Amino acid sequence: MYQLLKQFNVNQQIGALFTLVFGLLLLASVVAVLLSMREFGDSHRAEQQRAELDNMEGLLRTSWLVMLVFWVGWLTGDWVALVLFGLVSLFALREFMTLSVTRRGDHRSLVLAFFVVLPAQYTLVGYELFNLFTVFIPVYVFLAIPLISALANDPQRFLERNAKLQWGIMVCIYGMSHVPALLLLDFPNYDKRNAFLIFFLVLVVQTSAVVQHLASRTLRKVPAAPDISQSFNWPSWWIGVMVGSVLGGLLAGITPFVPGQAFVMAFIACSAGSFGHLVMKALKRDRGIPIWRGQGTAVTGASGLLDRVDALCFAAPVFFHSVRWYFGL
Repeated sequence: MYQLLKQFNVNQQIGALFTLVFGLLLLASVVAVLLSMREFGDSHRAEQQRAELDNMEGLLRTSWLVMLVFWVGWLTGDWVALVLFGLVSLFALREFMTLSVTRRGDHRSLVLAFFVVLPAQYTLVGYELFNLFTVFIPVYVFLAIPLISALANDPQRFLERNAKLQWGIMVCIYGMSHVPALLLLDFPNYDKRNAFLIFFLVLVVQTSAVVQHLASRTLRKVPAAPDISQSFNWPSWWIGVMVGSVLGGLLAGITPFVPGQAFVMAFIACSAGSFGHLVMKALKRDRGIPIWRGQGTAVTGASGLLDRVDALCFAAPVFFHSVRWYFGL
């Protein structure tokens, strides 16, 4: 597959990937529909099956969404892709902060986060100001947020309130902004096809998540952290990560990597994404909710988006800086 993709021109690669990915997503969606038609005599087992299928269907919907974002971004240009991922950050941060305790003294900090930090971060990415966009949030914003909050003259739970906002900014804005930031990496002899790197990252991370979920349902091993996640266990984790990594190796032809490098980079991305998803589950347990959405509707009005992109928010910066460090970009 590696040599075959290398022989294709850009348009042929796009057509092949379109057929492959959307064909696989269609197949997975059909399987989900067939599983939903299965009947169980035990009502408790039927309820558990329904919950598992809801989670799987959510992963598939998100996979469809992010792939559509990729194609729209590819067809319409880099700035449209930046806007689309910026909107994802906006809704994800809204979801995160709606379930966090805030006070009147946080209003200025929230305005700063949503209407200054978010557009500024994506603007820095769009203008390829690499040195500034990588430190803008963890240095300047993290110093500015508590200052703005202190000037609001509200010391009650000051550290907790600011830590939650900073954590939300780090995950939902900083992490997600590294996805379109892959467009600015300058690889020699790659002909500015960096959009394929976004495709590569999203595909391997989402594939790993779906496979890990399916493996957990099938194997039903003892959870590694049962108070946080009933579905996270090491055998399922290895299966999901390895499938995602192998897929990455097979897709080396659309990347600036050789197959071995693509396998390693996919392994790094899948590992970071799966661990990030576990961390976000711990945050949800701390807030006393099982998922970011309620029964049938989102508790925050954003349709449980953060549940579906949390792995990507963790994987993107790790993948970005690993690639940049390894290739000396």
